[in-house]
Amino acid sequence: MAEKVIFPESTLGVIGNSPNGIELLHQAKQMGFKTVAYGSNAESPTLQAADLGIVGRGNDQVQLQEFAERCDLVIYESEQVSSEAVKFIERFTSVPQGSEALELMQDRLLERVFFEQMNVNIAPYATVVSLDDIYQSISSIGFPCVLKPIQKGFMHRQLVLRKQSDIAKCGELVEQGTFILESWIPYEREVSVFLFRQQDGTLTFMAPLETYYQEHRLAQVVGPADVPAPIWQEIKKIAAQIGDNLNYVGVLEIAFFVTPAQAIYVKRVVPAMHESGYLYQKISNVSLEEQQIRVAVGMPLVTPQVIQKAALGMVTPEDYPAIKTQWVLKDNWFYHFFRYPASMQPQSKVGYVIVPADDGYAAKEQLDATGIWDQEAKKPAEELPKD
Repeated sequence: MAEKVIFPESTLGVIGNSPNGIELLHQAKQMGFKTVAYGSNAESPTLQAADLGIVGRGNDQVQLQEFAERCDLVIYESEQVSSEAVKFIERFTSVPQGSEALELMQDRLLERVFFEQMNVNIAPYATVVSLDDIYQSISSIGFPCVLKPIQKGFMHRQLVLRKQSDIAKCGELVEQGTFILESWIPYEREVSVFLFRQQDGTLTFMAPLETYYQEHRLAQVVGPADVPAPIWQEIKKIAAQIGDNLNYVGVLEIAFFVTPAQAIYVKRVVPAMHESGYLYQKISNVSLEEQQIRVAVGMPLVTPQVIQKAALGMVTPEDYPAIKTQWVLKDNWFYHFFRYPASMQPQSKVGYVIVPADDGYAAKEQLDATGIWDQEAKKPAEELPKD
């Protein structure tokens, strides 16, 4: 953990390949830091945004050490960064976020044990190492349910089970590793809370966001979310409990399911930047990126205030032709594209748009009216929420 203030002209390192790194590096330069980025592709926009890019695989200890030794401090920009790589980097430089929370949240089984220790609501689940485990646990888990690998980065494939005969389809998959079988929560909405845990344990909350997913990928965000006061207070209480129990310094995204009966379930914790937080660039007096750098280098945090309401729409390559139409029509749409090179194509997302309005949900309606984010048209028959 960082124990001293890092000043401008010091070198701040960012490890990872997601667009979060691009945003962090632009902010770091604006704040006067020299920047170094580490990733697996020399043409990555993240590496291109840094003063110096170091190319290496996640487990390349020679390159990781060179990267770490050039930095006064390192931030990992997403939950996809290898916790083993972060552990290694910690031997040579300061990583305020640490590796413990990242390692915990990259393993679905460890993550759920962590939640159970705090007695917070999560979806019922069972550990699966064989097909027989599914047959034995299905009576308590129930249908529909989802079979997920315990390592979030191991594979992206998940199976939805809706009836007894679906279990037989899991045989080949469960031979590949350990899984969890998780009940599906019939939720009404998803609410994300971003908070910052400082070096002394102080927690600072940003305004809540409401998120909308399609095909398990983030599609839209509304902020601030219109959450009834009792629900918001309970969500903050649970989020604070989670923050207090993590050995971590930096930004946390904690996502919740809220059911029609107003029951609250923890969906996931991301101990890093998350793309839904891009919306703060327009709705808050301080961006997520600036707050993350401030907490990492030991600066006081800005007291967050909502300055306007807005909705965000993530843009996929398939959306780009329709986005061109809006480009010449909308005077209140703000565009941000990641500029991936050909060597990194195809990408699931190429950028995002933010639409400010007097009401965030009215801004979402403006996005929906274009048909670009038509959830019913894009929604697959087997869609279930992913953590």
